[in-house]
Amino acid sequence: MTAIYAIGSNGSGQLGIGHKEDVSVPKNIIFEDRSSQDQIVQIKAGGNHSLLLSCSGILYGSGDPTNGSSGLVSDSRPWEAHFRKIRLADPDDEQRIVLCAATWEASIIVQKDESGLATKVHSFGTGNKGEMGLGEFIFRSSKAQLIKDFPPPGLEVVDLAASVTHAIAVMSNGDVYGWGNGRKGQIGEPTDIVFSPRRISGLNFKVVRAACGREFTYLLGESRTGEHMILGSDKWGVRSTAPLAVPRWKEIGASWGSIFVLQEDGKLLSWGRNDHGQLTPSALPTILKIAIGSEHALGLTLEGDVLAWGWGEHGNCGPKTVDGDVKGRWNIIASSRFLQPGCCISTIGAGYATSWICISTADTSS
Repeated sequence: MTAIYAIGSNGSGQLGIGHKEDVSVPKNIIFEDRSSQDQIVQIKAGGNHSLLLSCSGILYGSGDPTNGSSGLVSDSRPWEAHFRKIRLADPDDEQRIVLCAATWEASIIVQKDESGLATKVHSFGTGNKGEMGLGEFIFRSSKAQLIKDFPPPGLEVVDLAASVTHAIAVMSNGDVYGWGNGRKGQIGEPTDIVFSPRRISGLNFKVVRAACGREFTYLLGESRTGEHMILGSDKWGVRSTAPLAVPRWKEIGASWGSIFVLQEDGKLLSWGRNDHGQLTPSALPTILKIAIGSEHALGLTLEGDVLAWGWGEHGNCGPKTVDGDVKGRWNIIASSRFLQPGCCISTIGAGYATSWICISTADTSS
């Protein structure tokens, strides 16, 4: 059995907690229809909407229904602040969703095809700068629209990432495709708005993972060597202050202006923007998992504490802030030590000034 709690920005009901007020103390989210055994494995959030993907491949959404990023919504209850199953265009399409991502006003998903391969990429919502990936003339749809002729034959999508106005897909052969706003070079050359998936050239290693900042893209190779590349803007020194390599990485993430790399030994590397205390505080305990939001970060420790730091004006870093920030320190926003026996915090998530905590019983935790 799993339960999910959320804090942070909630003006459009994107936390799914039954109302539309920001909260700084974790509140239990509400599902319209979900089995409590169906564990949430991915948490993605846009400007005013949130996506939760379960281990069985069901996608749930909450938030602003007007831009289409929450999918098809019943006209009778469009503004209820809770999570509901996102309806795809074809009601008979029951292929499992394996990846999801969110731009500011759009959602992107990857489904398995009839052969069990991750080859069906859909988008829905609004994208005035190409982030839908559907060509120059389709910029809004509440129905999930298939991105045609993608990925190339014989390839699967193995990773999917997005930020405010661009999206990145990593292929099974290490190629990388991007679409959306590429004017800062975050989708490679030439720099422009890209309306359909375009292959990024000039990569000299096999990419296995990607993360997107507001105006940059972070690409990583195998953990053994830690080869990496940053495309796009160097604002906040996100390119020029990067290490030469990040071997033995475990997880990665990107805020709008910073990059985070969790290493196998539990140390968290970070570089880039730090005016709100976004980068790793000194003396941070050993970290098992990370989740990176727009301008804040979460870390799950060995002891089961969820630590939060960075920009927390909306309550996403807990109630204790100074001028809306948590700088050079962290808040504990949840802890497994205070849960009932047999329960633990299994997953954490972060979005645009939102934070998420998933609590599982011992038999379903990962």
